[in-house]
Amino acid sequence: MKLFFREYGQGQPLIILHGIFGVSDNWVSFAREIEDRFRVFIPDQRNHGQSPHDSTFNYYALCADVYEFIEEHNLDNPIILGHSMGGKVAMRFALENPDILKALVVADISMRSYQRRYRHLDMIDAMMAVNFDKAEKRADIEKQLKPIIRDKRIRQFAMKNLYRRERGGQFAWRLNLEAISLNMDAVFEGVQSNRLFNKPTLFIRGGDSDYVSYDDFDQIYRTFPKADIKTIEGAGHWLHAEKPDEFRRIFMDFIQSGL
Repeated sequence: MKLFFREYGQGQPLIILHGIFGVSDNWVSFAREIEDRFRVFIPDQRNHGQSPHDSTFNYYALCADVYEFIEEHNLDNPIILGHSMGGKVAMRFALENPDILKALVVADISMRSYQRRYRHLDMIDAMMAVNFDKAEKRADIEKQLKPIIRDKRIRQFAMKNLYRRERGGQFAWRLNLEAISLNMDAVFEGVQSNRLFNKPTLFIRGGDSDYVSYDDFDQIYRTFPKADIKTIEGAGHWLHAEKPDEFRRIFMDFIQSGL
């Protein structure tokens, strides 16, 4: 699948994979902060942003998209950074293709399976229920989302997926909400592999997030023998947006430690 992407800078190739409901735009600020050192690629994953829609939505397909992306752009020894769902894609890709990557960075996700998270399911329900016929401006859409998505930051995160259709100018979602909804159980699946990724690996977790617990450390270290796990205290799941300076510092310390 030919993915839409944003590109910044020159140097060591770095691919950034966003999480569920995310878009490449979520990582532009981070990319611009490091573009003097890296050639940064931020694709929209399938069924997200401006990339194509497809009814197939699982980690096998997402990893295949990354493989095709690397080949298409002739990237040599790229680093992959993945957040949340993107982190699971990054882990699976690294384990299946260890010779392709130089290093791996995983942001606030572990290898285990997760129980269905009602925050995600509520977001889908709220977004699918929006009546665009009654939405002349973005504030009208936010008003419809608010009863279910009460957290303003999460509402704004969801609304990054809005665009206006060329024909008629009506708002619409870029997300393929139907495909994502039908495949949410696959998104919550764990990373199962008997392989090892024996190259430099960094896990960054949010201190206020429950996505990576101390109970996950053993499995991480066994599967990624060269892993280092860092915690950003006071940060939740969207740690790169909540504590951008600290996230960037930890990332750059990892890069400068001998890659």
